[in-house]
This record gives sequence, C-alpha cells and structure tokens, in this order.
Amino acid sequence: MRRLTTALAGACTAALFAVMTVVLGSPAAAASLVEVTSFGNNPGNMRMHVYVPDSHPASPAIVVAMHGCGGSGPGFYQSSEFASLADRYGFIVIYPSATQSAGFGNCFDTWSDAAKRRGGGSDPVSIISMIEYVERTHQGDPNRVYATGSSSGGMMTQHMLALYPDVFKAGASFMGVPFNCFAGASDYPPGSSKCTGGSMDRTPQQWGDAVRQAYPGYSGPRPRIQLWHGTADTLVPYSLLRESIEQWTNVFGLSQTPTGTDTPQSGWSRSRYADASGTVQVEAYSIQGAGHVLPQSGMALYAVQFFGLTTSQTDTTPPTTPGTPVASGVTATSATLTWTASTDQGGSGLAGYNVYREQGATDPQLGQTATTSIILTGLSANTQYQVYVRARDGAGNLSGNSAPVTFTTTATGGDTTPPTAPAGLTASGTTATGTTLTWTASTDDTGVTAYEILRAAGATGGTFTQAGTSATTSFTDTGLTASTTYRYQVRARDAAGNVSPVSGTVQITTQAGTTGTCSATPTVQSQWGNGYVIQPLTVTNTSTSTITSWTVTFTLPAGHTLTGSWNATVTTSGQTVTVKSVSHNGTLAPGARTTSFGFQASRPSGDTALPSGYTCA
Repeated sequence: MRRLTTALAGACTAALFAVMTVVLGSPAAAASLVEVTSFGNNPGNMRMHVYVPDSHPASPAIVVAMHGCGGSGPGFYQSSEFASLADRYGFIVIYPSATQSAGFGNCFDTWSDAAKRRGGGSDPVSIISMIEYVERTHQGDPNRVYATGSSSGGMMTQHMLALYPDVFKAGASFMGVPFNCFAGASDYPPGSSKCTGGSMDRTPQQWGDAVRQAYPGYSGPRPRIQLWHGTADTLVPYSLLRESIEQWTNVFGLSQTPTGTDTPQSGWSRSRYADASGTVQVEAYSIQGAGHVLPQSGMALYAVQFFGLTTSQTDTTPPTTPGTPVASGVTATSATLTWTASTDQGGSGLAGYNVYREQGATDPQLGQTATTSIILTGLSANTQYQVYVRARDGAGNLSGNSAPVTFTTTATGGDTTPPTAPAGLTASGTTATGTTLTWTASTDDTGVTAYEILRAAGATGGTFTQAGTSATTSFTDTGLTASTTYRYQVRARDAAGNVSPVSGTVQITTQAGTTGTCSATPTVQSQWGNGYVIQPLTVTNTSTSTITSWTVTFTLPAGHTLTGSWNATVTTSGQTVTVKSVSHNGTLAPGARTTSFGFQASRPSGDTALPSGYTCA
C-alpha cells in the first residue's frame, strides 16, 4: 500500500519491536488497555491507547475505534464491545483520545483546513502515526486496517476513509456525517451548524467529488463503508444518513437505489449497495426510534462481520432461543406460526429456524424457514400439535428449544359456511394514480383470513378481476391511470377457503395528474413491521424554465400516520399530505433536482402498503 510514512528511524526500530512482539504474543497476564505515550508524529496532540488480545495471529488486523465528543479512548474501550470482539477474533484495537474543541470538548477535528488535506496535519496525521506504530510494534497487518467510531468518531471514520483510501480496507460509521460536511470550526456546534442543522443537501456528484479531491490522482481501490443512524436522532439528523449514502455510492459509481434490503434484527432496516460482482460496497442501517445513542448492543459485531474479521474463526456459540411461537390460520391441514427473532452470538450469522413437533423421544422436523414465520402444510385433520422452534446459525449451531405452542387442526369438511359479505365499501384519498378503499368487516364462524379486492375499468361493463388482497378492512390500490373511472367490489375468505358474496360496488374517477412543471419520485430507504422511511423524495424540474418553489401531494394509506419529516413544510388533511419547498431547496433550474426532503410514517403491524398518488406542481 502507498502510505504517508513516519521517519526512517522507524525502520531501524522495527527489528527490535519484532523481537518484543514474540514476547507480547504470549503474555503472562490477561490483556488490558495500555497507553502509548510516544507513537510518532502527533500534530493533533492526541493520546493513544491500544488493546492487544492475549491470542492473535502473527499479523493481526487493526481496528481504530473512536469516541464521541466529550469522550476518551479509555471511555470508548469500556462502553463499546470492540475489545471483547478482539478477544474472540484476534485483532488489535487502537483507541485514540481527541483533544480538539469547537463548541464541544474532546472532538475529532473534521472541520479545519489542515484536517481536510491528506498529510495536512491535525488529528488525521496523528491517527496514521498510531496505525504505523502498531504495524511496527505488533506486526499489525497493513492490508487489514479498519476504522469505526460513534458521533464525532463516526464523522472521523468517514473522514479517514476519504483522506487515506490506501490505508483503510473498510469502515463503520455510527451517527456520522459525510466527508467535508463542516465548513469550519464555527460550523461544528449544532446550534449554528449548516452541516447538522437539518438543511444540508448536496448532489451525489458534489459529495463524491469532495472525496475524490481529498486525494487527487488516486485510482486504487476504495474502502467499503457501513453506515448506522437512528431515525429519531436530532443531534446529528437522520437525513444525513442519506447524504452519506449519496457520497459513498457516488464514489463507488453505484446507483442510490439499494440492490437489496432486509431486517437483520427487529427495528434494524438494512440497505445494501453492491457492485456488478455482487460485492456490497456500501451498507446502511436505519435503527427505528433510536436517538443519538449508537452503537447499541450487538452492533459492533455486525461492524466486525462487515470488515470480514469473523470468517477465520470457528463459531461454536449457538444463537439465542426464539420467542414462543403463535399459531394462527389453523385449518384441517395447515397452520401459520410466527415468533420473535433470535440473535446470533458467535459471528457466523443467523441462518434460519427449524420447526419441530414435540412427540416423545424423537421429535420430527416439520419444516425450515429463513424468516420468523412459517406455514405448516400436510397436517392431519382434527389432531393436536405441540410445536417448538430452534434457531440455527451459519456454522450449524442450534439454539435451545422455544417454549411450545399447542393447537388443534379442524375436522375435515367441518366448515362449509362462507363469511357474510363485506358492507359499507367506500373510497377516499383518490389521486391521479391511486385510491384507498375501506369497508366493514365480515363475520364468520371460524374467522375471516383475508379480503379479496376486485376491480373493473369503466362506469359500466367490463370484468371484475382481483386487484389485491388485504388482511385488514382497508386497501390502497396504486398504479392507476389518470382521469380514468374504476369500480371496486370486495369479498371475504375464511380459513376453510369459503368465499363470501361480493360487497356493494363503489366507483371512483382518478385525478388529472401532474401539471408537468416538476415530478416527484419516492425512494423507500427502509421499512419494518410497523413503519417506513421515504428518503429521498426526489423532486425534479421537468420544465424548460427555472422554478422557485414546488408543491408535492401524495396519499397515505388508511391507518398510516406521518411521524416525522425534514427539509420542507408539511401539512396533512386526512390521509392527503401536502409538501411545500423551503428557502434552500425550492429553486431548481431546468432538469435540476433536489433530494433533501424525506419523511417517516407508522402503519399497522403487518400492513405492507406504501403512499401513492405523488403529484408535483
């Protein structure tokens, strides 16, 4: 790797330190945090602490773990999980202590001109000196150096990856900001900061150019990055997660649309951005309801896994035990089970769940699933089942048995009575592309399991075909054509498959659609069981002249509630939301766009509908 090197005297001392490392590799006492008082060039006047685990390979990886403002290296050592993970996986942890001040004490310098230049001085150069010290003294692997940190440390993580892409292989930034977000020391305090004041909005190209200009002419590989942010963070606004995503996806030449999304743990929504080879270069976590409190328990492990530091170890630790399963939709031959998720504890990752029937000495396995639910089929009618769940990890370890659930399948042919017809079908919130339907619930002797929504085009004639299903008494139909008439009916289905008569018919005519001066395109950044985040809602000027303001309207599905928004003036009337630009994002040249606005909404658990009918004027 190309490096800024320390004085040539370091080469002379390397042989001596190599001998010392043989002794350090087999310490007589348990590992502890050690302060290093002379580690090389230190323009940031920083303190250095290092944690070397008792057991590690001959050339261990190095993780630089950085605290938030007001903290210290020893404090982050005590409050984070990186040292215990170092014991498990054999890497060395450097804990720098910052001494800079810009409205707060003990912050990492990400604002000064010196800190923004490669080799310019201040904290970044001090951190590089610490890394080189560990490489000399403990034979740290220069090809496996990683950065992570919280708040100010998360900001410095992104900062170091931009300045020294040849030093770092990857980073994990908790509650950070993009590189070059702060204009100077006066821009750092939250009360007056343009960076963290909630209105920061640059294009992906502008963000990417800032990184490329940090090391002009560099054409080597870039470090992968993992980003973490709480959706309720008000100190470093959640909207800055999107700005960081835009910066790093642009650096890698990737789309801002994720190549994959999932929920690795309850309340954690993960978006991944992979290149053509399938390698995830950018990974972003939205933590539902979390404020400025990251990392929380278990998150450091996900960072270390992202670094690739867990793959060489043998995982013998089983996952935690799943929650007690709940049975629903029981028929003569099938049943649906759901449960709360387990957590991986050994580093190989949670692989899925095995479902068993409790039946004496040998419990047969009824099925496997990668999610926290399963539909069991092929069951015997009028039979009692006692079922439990075990989690399995990537190494094949199985958790303990969950508490069992007991249910009895129905008798064959026992239910031949259909539900009553749904009543009171109405439509509301009709836009150019969608409408929301609501109705009164049907009744049934064994319970309604779903409603089927039927649609026909035109005021008369045509054939009613199924447009969707709903487990609740509402449904939002999207993808409709502007200025078009549609008719709807609803019917209910019970657990035995009996279908009710159809409801009465409701007729709607969609609105005329956009005026043509601008367009609004939503991107789902993350979603979870009872909520989601749209970020950005991209507004583009589609006219041939500059516009000085814009207004977007859209419809929330029934039962959905707006819980937060940023960078716009927002009003709601029923389920209709009106968004108006503010001073810093209203003016758009022809073809220009803004990605600063976003919002968060809650929804009933299990509802997967999303807002519809976006128009812009």
